[in-house]
Amino acid sequence: MSRLESKVFGAGLRPADLPTDVRRALELCQERNARELMILDLRGLSDATDFFIITSGDSEVHVRAIADHLVEGMSRGGVRHSGVEGERAARWVLIDYIDLVVHVFHPVVREFYQLERLWGDAPMALIEDPGSR
Repeated sequence: MSRLESKVFGAGLRPADLPTDVRRALELCQERNARELMILDLRGLSDATDFFIITSGDSEVHVRAIADHLVEGMSRGGVRHSGVEGERAARWVLIDYIDLVVHVFHPVVREFYQLERLWGDAPMALIEDPGSR
């Protein structure tokens, strides 16, 4: 069982059912201790993308570190983003991989926008925070 496999729960989403690039993005977020890491399955609900990853960093520095690590790690694997928004302020960094959009939030901004509630019809899974067991 992979590290990711043992930490996913909710809505019947299983890592084995996720595309490889989505699993890799989740693992890269975990490597930088991303907080409240969630995957939303938007297939059939959105024409814009298939998956959202929503996560938080503890500070602007942490948000930027998560986003930078994700972009670099995905690029090393041959996956290029189509755009990155919000890197400079690092309060809400959006990384668009077309079929996957990653949102890395500062906790205050995440609470304000509540994307999980906006997409409440989507199957979603929470990935345990590091050290939460």
